Amino acid sequence: MGDVRNVDVVVIGLGVGGEEAAGRLAAAGLDVVGVEHNLVGGECPYWGCIPTKMMVRAGSALAEARRIPGLAGSATVEPDWAPVARRVRDEATADWNDKVAVDRLTGKGGKFVRGRATITGPGSVRVGDEEYAASRGLVIATGTVAVIPPIDGLAGTPYWTNREAVEASALPASLIILGGGAIGCEFGQVFARFGVEVTIIEGSERILAMEEPESSEVAAAVIGATVRTGVRATKVTHDGAFTVELSDGSSVTGEKLLVATGRAARLGDLGLENIGLDPSARFVTTDDRMRAGDRVWAVGDVTGNGNFTHMAMYEADIAVRDILGQGGPGADYRARPRVTFLDPEIGAVGLTAAQASAQFEQVQVGYVPLSSTSRGFVHGPGNEGFIKVVADAGRGVLVGATTAGPAGGEMIGALAVAVHAEVPISTLLSQIWAYPTFHRGIGDALKSLA
Repeated sequence: MGDVRNVDVVVIGLGVGGEEAAGRLAAAGLDVVGVEHNLVGGECPYWGCIPTKMMVRAGSALAEARRIPGLAGSATVEPDWAPVARRVRDEATADWNDKVAVDRLTGKGGKFVRGRATITGPGSVRVGDEEYAASRGLVIATGTVAVIPPIDGLAGTPYWTNREAVEASALPASLIILGGGAIGCEFGQVFARFGVEVTIIEGSERILAMEEPESSEVAAAVIGATVRTGVRATKVTHDGAFTVELSDGSSVTGEKLLVATGRAARLGDLGLENIGLDPSARFVTTDDRMRAGDRVWAVGDVTGNGNFTHMAMYEADIAVRDILGQGGPGADYRARPRVTFLDPEIGAVGLTAAQASAQFEQVQVGYVPLSSTSRGFVHGPGNEGFIKVVADAGRGVLVGATTAGPAGGEMIGALAVAVHAEVPISTLLSQIWAYPTFHRGIGDALKSLA
């Protein structure tokens, strides 16, 4: 072992949250070491948000071209995955190279160490043969990994996770997707629009099971895949192609298999037990300042507050302010926004109607189909969607909302402000909504609260 290097902060994991925290702390003048065994930037820029939205954009362009008949003439559409793969490789990921991100961190004064970190005691971290002692403390931001369920025969087969799906230079003729959450649904629609025969297997009674039932209905109608719900994979075999046996006795065959059954925090091998934390826990529990213990902070997916880039950035900001003694508001998760990037997009914030009913005595729900709004009528083909608002009638404020439609991910912004700021419904009802816009439907949904 070499000498112990004394520093101010060690950030373990340089995904979105870790990179944000390390960079800002270094820019503030602290001696910061950032440790990452994979690519700096994490899942989002290389296998998540950025490349997948390029894929979604390409699939949506094909769908929009197919809507030209009846709207603007005629069109011939010939899908080609090559330019999509090229954009992902060259524009989004730099061929999965993180030099720009590393330079961004070191340019702010941080030290970057490539490797796996082990916490050996309070403020102490070992990376290979190097030892660091952090006087101010540690930030844990190790993110998540894809959960691979213990299905008979699955291990050892060449299944895909989101990473292999994003890196694909060519598409299969057929694809089975295990999991009907946001990841499975987004990949399913994209690949289906490029001519892949897609089957989605979901154990719950509906896809997007964590969202409103109406969201599940819209998603099932637009994905373009065969959707099997209420059944689970019991066995997987691979002999050139995949065969998945299901709990109802049927089976599905496909050229490729994508496992999208959730994600789990990377915690088990960090040495958390050496600082009094449980290495077998699903997530790292924090207070509203992102403190997980004495001189220990955790941010991003490992906290269990949502596997979203915007959540990691939000929590990193809180931790940075706390480490620097800057104060400011603590974590407030009442208005967590989320978007499923289908076509139409499904934006949501706060509680669903079912979740609200479990928390509040008087719940009101307002709903309007997007096709019945002025902009939905003008838009025509591709106007599937709705706006749903959920209110705590006792306080007269919104506690949740969903906006599904061509601009669903953008429309949710206005409602996120309303939920976060607890804007009185009476104030929202007196607002002027531009005409003819999709968001004008928010006013209609508010009027229908009952």
